Amino acid sequence: MTEERITIVSGGLKIEGLLEKTSDQRGVVVTHPHPQYGGTMHNNVVKGIVLAYREKGYNTLRFNFRGVERSEGDHDNGVGEQEDVRSALKVLENLDIKSIDLAGYSFGAWVNAMGLGTFERVDRMIMVSPPVGLLNFDALTSNHKVRLVIAGSLDDIAPVKAIEEKMPFWNQEATLHIIDGADHMYLGEIDDLKNIINDFLENSTV
Repeated sequence: MTEERITIVSGGLKIEGLLEKTSDQRGVVVTHPHPQYGGTMHNNVVKGIVLAYREKGYNTLRFNFRGVERSEGDHDNGVGEQEDVRSALKVLENLDIKSIDLAGYSFGAWVNAMGLGTFERVDRMIMVSPPVGLLNFDALTSNHKVRLVIAGSLDDIAPVKAIEEKMPFWNQEATLHIIDGADHMYLGEIDDLKNIINDFLENSTV
């Protein structure tokens, strides 16, 4: 990876991020799983999402939420974390990126979903294992930006049946991909995850 370390200012806090710039006018911000369970921007699923976008030429930005590793501040139960996402999106806007995707895994997907209505520059959102078994997603309703949801058939934190029930409320036109045999950690399943995202990027318009 040829990412550069950057500092993102979010609500007066210094947030650490990894940015890879390309000549493309498309970009993605990728968010990580729950910090209280060891989640960071170095998570294997986060890296897989970043790699899938990189292979398609996108500018990529992943970062650590407030209170994680070198990022200042404290965990804020998803509230301050939405400000962190907003600040990361601003970094891409300032690079004159014309089309911005937002992708998140687990807790990161929840934070993204909770703030999506206020993230005006986001064109599309991908959620990997949205943790509907643990967190409330009721704030996400009828949003055309929700395009792709990925989950594992053995994931008890993001149970497929519960996700299927919520998909019509999120976006009736969104696609749900189930990776057979995968649990919440996606061990041994990252290539399948990347392939699904690659196919989406090839065939989906903004």
